[in-house]
Amino acid sequence: MFVTSPPALRPSLWAPLALTVAGGALATVLGAAPAQAAEAPKRCVVDVAGPYQKEVERLLRLRVDGHQSSAECAAIQAFQRREGISPANGYASGATRYMAVVAQARKKPGVGSRCPVRKRRVACVDLTRQLMWVQKGRKITYGVVPIRTGRPGKETRRGWHQVFRKKKNEISTLYDNTPMPHSQYFSGGQALHGSYSNLFSGPGSAGCINLRPKDAARLWRALGVWDYVYVFGRKPLR
Repeated sequence: MFVTSPPALRPSLWAPLALTVAGGALATVLGAAPAQAAEAPKRCVVDVAGPYQKEVERLLRLRVDGHQSSAECAAIQAFQRREGISPANGYASGATRYMAVVAQARKKPGVGSRCPVRKRRVACVDLTRQLMWVQKGRKITYGVVPIRTGRPGKETRRGWHQVFRKKKNEISTLYDNTPMPHSQYFSGGQALHGSYSNLFSGPGSAGCINLRPKDAARLWRALGVWDYVYVFGRKPLR
């Protein structure tokens, strides 16, 4: 890709442009609203197949051939915009594949078959697909959302647990005073909590179940102390 020099502009005209660029960088740091972040790119990356091209095509029910066409690019870009994925450029990235799995699971998450049915609320944590939901009986009370669980050597503990403590504005003293908003502890120091880092990259957490901050805030209202948490499956290596 070639980069051309911008035309000469008067200093007074550079100021709004600088503010726009700075504002965009600040929004990235602070976490812009998903819809705003995803609407920035206007054009698709045509003829460039992403690393997860075939899998994204299969999950989105497109023609599975591993090649990027303009129609497929537009379909992937529309999905990215709906899910708040940035950049929304039609490229079959890891984040796109991840959210396509989440979107597919919303239709049939696995109540009963993957996560046992109980009369009380159960937070179902699927390590294999890296997603979770909350159910009461066979009714889903909190929709399927993406998560990030423990990395190798610091795995999230599997099996049955219960929420035993909640702290809304938690700070991790073990990991450089990292914010852990809407923490709900279920096994020793492991908790469900919000994370301001990118859930779609890296080997995983230090054992906690990380959620996007907005999802953690909703989960805070969806679960109470002594509600069940069931962790199952096995996290795939990235």
